Amino acid sequence: MVVRGTLVAVLGAGTMGVGIAITVARAGYSVLLADVSWERARAGVQAADAYLSESVRRGKLDSQQRLAISARVQPSAEIAAMRDAAVVIEAIPEDLDLKAHTLRTVEAVCANDVLFHTNTSTLPVTAIAGRMRRPGNVVGTHYCNPAPLMSLVEVAPAWQTSAVALERTEDFLRSLGKEPIVLKDTPGLLTNFLLVPFENDCVRALEAGWGTVEELDLAVTTGAGFPMGVFRLLDIVGLDVHRAVSLSLYRQLRNPRFAPPPLIERMVAAGELGRKAGRGFYRYGVEGFE
Repeated sequence: MVVRGTLVAVLGAGTMGVGIAITVARAGYSVLLADVSWERARAGVQAADAYLSESVRRGKLDSQQRLAISARVQPSAEIAAMRDAAVVIEAIPEDLDLKAHTLRTVEAVCANDVLFHTNTSTLPVTAIAGRMRRPGNVVGTHYCNPAPLMSLVEVAPAWQTSAVALERTEDFLRSLGKEPIVLKDTPGLLTNFLLVPFENDCVRALEAGWGTVEELDLAVTTGAGFPMGVFRLLDIVGLDVHRAVSLSLYRQLRNPRFAPPPLIERMVAAGELGRKAGRGFYRYGVEGFE
């Protein structure tokens, strides 16, 4: 069991890492938000502060709650600072060698019973665990984006994952207010296997002139009952992240619906990455909010 108030390290201060850090801190845990440099880690903490401030503006939190949550999230660029973590959550780019190397480096300074969670949804958790000294402690935990808002977390045990690690992982996720579902360790798990080709189909519909961004999002929300339009979701995820996920799944599954459409390629090349860049399918202010 992971006790509230203990330290959780989140590796990667990008959109997903920040969202997970907010989620974990909101549940009462201390969070170390880590990245390869102090500047990137600090930028992640500032992004978390901006999100929480916006939550206050929208009436989702009061000021005291915001201050308490913010105080529990600290930046770091030092591996040694993670030695007291009870859970290490990896949310870095979808590269098997990078993920495995990063987790193995952190593993060297941590206690023997630390849980190692990888947020991958496209790479085999079993292959990541196979690079670790204690592979039984590794579990795939894919948070749906945006992590602070979405209740589902897909849990993918590796071939080597111990029953104890899986049980502790489910308990930890429930303590965050999440709903874990245990799935097989397969490319895309469930949500991305279903969602990524649909997102690409919507982009292709836009390319074909079937409607504007706003019209297609309205069709998805009011006609199909989605809580958020596809293009708004892509902007939150980041078009560079969507491209990487699409390519990874396409290479493994060879289904052309997973291949990123030309418009995604052009927007990524132009730096129009979505909310974090201030410009994607929609336009955003300096804090990333419309």
